[in-house]
Amino acid sequence: MKNSPLNQDITLVGGGIMSLTLAVLIKEVYPNCKITVIERLNQCAMESSQALNNAGTGHAGNCELNYTPMKNNIISLGKAIEVNEMFEISLQFWAYLDKKYPQFKPKKFLRKTPHISFVKGETDVAFLKKRYEALSREPLFNKMEFTSDQEIIKQWAPLLISENIKNEVVAATKIEHGTDVNFGELTNQLLTLLMKKPNFNIILNSDVIDIKKTNNNEWIVYYSDLISKKNITLKTSNVFIGAGGKAISLLQKMKVKEAYGYAGFPVSGKWLVCSNPSVVNKHNVKVYGQALPKSPPMSIPHLDLRVIGGKKTLMFGPFAGFTLKFLKHGSFFDLPKTIKINNIKTMVGVFFKNLNLLLYLIKQSLHSHKKRMQELRNFYPEALDSDWSLLDAGQRVQIMKKCPMEGSKLEFGTEIIFTKDKKLSALIGASPGASVSAHSMLNVLTTMFNIDSHKTIKEMVPGYGVALNKNPKKLDQIRDKIYSQLGLD
Repeated sequence: MKNSPLNQDITLVGGGIMSLTLAVLIKEVYPNCKITVIERLNQCAMESSQALNNAGTGHAGNCELNYTPMKNNIISLGKAIEVNEMFEISLQFWAYLDKKYPQFKPKKFLRKTPHISFVKGETDVAFLKKRYEALSREPLFNKMEFTSDQEIIKQWAPLLISENIKNEVVAATKIEHGTDVNFGELTNQLLTLLMKKPNFNIILNSDVIDIKKTNNNEWIVYYSDLISKKNITLKTSNVFIGAGGKAISLLQKMKVKEAYGYAGFPVSGKWLVCSNPSVVNKHNVKVYGQALPKSPPMSIPHLDLRVIGGKKTLMFGPFAGFTLKFLKHGSFFDLPKTIKINNIKTMVGVFFKNLNLLLYLIKQSLHSHKKRMQELRNFYPEALDSDWSLLDAGQRVQIMKKCPMEGSKLEFGTEIIFTKDKKLSALIGASPGASVSAHSMLNVLTTMFNIDSHKTIKEMVPGYGVALNKNPKKLDQIRDKIYSQLGLD
C-alpha cells in the first residue's frame, strides 16, 4: 500500500458535474482550499454527465408533466416551483463564471431551446389546460403559452402535426426560454477553470475502494491505480461522494449509519437518434408528453433537439430497461453486492410494491425497433424507420429507502446524505440531477463548511436562499440580467 503525499482539505469521489461544480464553488469561497478529485475513468464526465447519457434538458418544471400531479382535481405545483427555482440557481452560477472567467463559454454548452408539453385526447388536454391555468398564475411560469390549435402547434413544432391526426383533440404549452444543456461540455469547462487554480489536483484511472475514519476525525481514502495496479492512500479532512450509482456501494462499505436502509434501483436507457438534416432542421424545441396511466415517471416520452459538438441531433426516449449495473461502465454484480441485512427489507418491499414497474422495464428492454418506432410516431406521425437508430443512454439509479408510513418506498429524485459530523456527504438518486447541480452543491458547501451566509455566495448566486416565486420583483431583476447575459432572453 503506497501513501500519497497529499494531505487534502476535501476529496471528491467522481469526476462528473456534481464534483466539479462543488470544487469550483469551494475555490470561489476558499481559494486556498486543497482539493483532490478521484475519477475511475481516463477522463471526466464520461458517465451520467456525458452529453449522450442524459436528456440534456435544463429541467425547470416547464414541460415535465410528472412534476405537476393532479389529485382530487387539484394540480400540485410544489415540485415544479421547487425545480424551477433550483435551476435558476444554476443559471446564476454559470452567468457569474461567464462574467469572471473569459475562458468560460456558456454558448458552448447552453442553448435557448423552447420547452413544450404536448398531449392528445380529451382527458389529457383538460389536464394540460388546468395545469396551464394554475402555473401561468405563478411568477416563475407567467410567460407560459397554451393552445389547442393544431396550426399553432405546427408552427411551434412542425413534426408533431400531420394529416393523420387532423381529427384528434390535441393541446400544447410552450415556454420560450427553455434550455438544452450539454453537461459534458460544462463539466470539462469547469475542469479547465480548476486546473489553473492552486492546490487543485485530479487523479484519473483510479478507483476508490474504501474510505475509513481516523482517530483524529479525518478520513483515509483508499484507491487503486488502474494503470499501475498499485493501491494508494490519501488523507483528507472532508469527503464528498459524487460517484453516481457507486455512491451507495461506498456508503455501505464505510458502514455509514445515516445510509442504513438505503439501496439503489438501477435503470438502463436507450435513445432513438436521428441526424437527417431534413428532419432535424424542422424541430428546434424539446417536447415532453404524458406517461400512460399507471406508468412510472421515467416512462414520460420526449422528443428533443440536442446540439452536441456543434451538430444538431434529435433524440426520442429514453426507453428504460432493467439492469443490474449501477454505472454504464459498471458490473452486473453492482446491485447484488449492495444487498445487505440493513436494506434487504427495504428492497423486498420496494420490489413487491413495484412489480408493474419491473414488468414495464423488462418489456421495454425487449422492445423491437418496430415497437419503439410506433411509440415515436405518437409524437412524430411521419417518422421513417430508416432515419432513426438506437443508442445507449446512461444509467439511472433511483433511491430505495425506508419510509415510516409505508415501510419502504422507491423515490424518483436526488438526495444528499450527510454523516452526523457533516465531514462526509454523498449524492444519490437521479433526475433532475445535473440541472440543479449548483443548488445541490451549494447545500453541500454550506453544510460541510458550516456557512450561514457568505458575501461570495451572494455575489455568485443572488437568488440562493430566496423564494423567487414569492418575490416577483427580485425574480424579474435577476432574470433580466442573467438571461440577457446567457443569451436566453
